[in-house]
Amino acid sequence: MAPSQQSSDHARIIIVMGVSSSGKSTVGAALGRALHAPFLDGDQYHPEANVEKMRSGTPLTDEDRWPWLEALTVALKSASEKKGIAIGACSALRRSYRDFIASKAGEPVLFVYLDGSREVISERMARRKHEYMPQSLLDSQFATLEVPDPITENVLAVPVTDSVDKIVRTVAGRLDRKTFKRWQ
Repeated sequence: MAPSQQSSDHARIIIVMGVSSSGKSTVGAALGRALHAPFLDGDQYHPEANVEKMRSGTPLTDEDRWPWLEALTVALKSASEKKGIAIGACSALRRSYRDFIASKAGEPVLFVYLDGSREVISERMARRKHEYMPQSLLDSQFATLEVPDPITENVLAVPVTDSVDKIVRTVAGRLDRKTFKRWQ
């Protein structure tokens, strides 16, 4: 069994990750509903300076991302301690970001990677209106993306072309739900 499979069984923090318009918020919210778990959208944890930078079409730097990733991780850890599980949506594009999140959490974190081609994601992005993420930043998203390694990282890759229901069933099937505090 690969290391990623072993630790996904005990992950209380699940982060739906991928480039902009891959469906992180939609899948994360649906997974939260299915598991009766709190869902935290990473977009809500960006400081205003990050939002303004993205709104103007300027990609974020690593220095911009660290405080955001820390704030989201702290909130996810707190939520998982109350309910036994928490779901987050976060791009987590670089391995160093995913390692940072897992380190700050101090426990296994399962990253659900929404895997899609640039063409599919571009079509999705063209159909939606995001408060501050213009289509012009899509190339920088793919340039930053370090595809998670299923051998050395705790990741479950799912195609963005699967239905939301199928993705939720796939993820839920990988989790050990005995540890969840569903009715608290």
